[in-house]
Amino acid sequence: MTMDTRIRDVRGLETRPLFDMAIDLEAPLNIGGPLGHRALFGAARGTFEGPKLRGEVLPGGGDWALFRTDATMNLDVRITLRVDDGAQVYMSYSGRWTTPPELRPEMGDSATRHLVDPDRYYFRTAPMFETGAPNYRWLNDIVCVGFGYFIDGGVAYRVFEVL
Repeated sequence: MTMDTRIRDVRGLETRPLFDMAIDLEAPLNIGGPLGHRALFGAARGTFEGPKLRGEVLPGGGDWALFRTDATMNLDVRITLRVDDGAQVYMSYSGRWTTPPELRPEMGDSATRHLVDPDRYYFRTAPMFETGAPNYRWLNDIVCVGFGYFIDGGVAYRVFEVL
């Protein structure tokens, strides 16, 4: 098969750190449903910090997670960030958390899942932002990727801007 001549050799993905974020989660609200098990993990509070912005995750958002029958979780997260100068930023992201079968007993225990090495499971996100704050409008025009992992009481992410 011949390669389509319209395909160009473009550079690969490059990223730079945007921020690290930790979110404390409320106890899940188990909803159920026909597509798998739906649960809401409310964001109780949190923090984020990076080279260009830092602040807090406000209560009231959360993850409307869907635990699929194949043991992958689809994330549907919406939260509000308050930057340390008072500006507010809406952050939403989808993603996937996939746990290999041999790790499921360890990851199923909320008291100890944060002790499992994040390199042993797949937890990736695609954050997007919206804000009207003049100093942060640049966030409206970027694409990001995030690497998630569990911490005591919640989740954490390393978020990178795709260049």
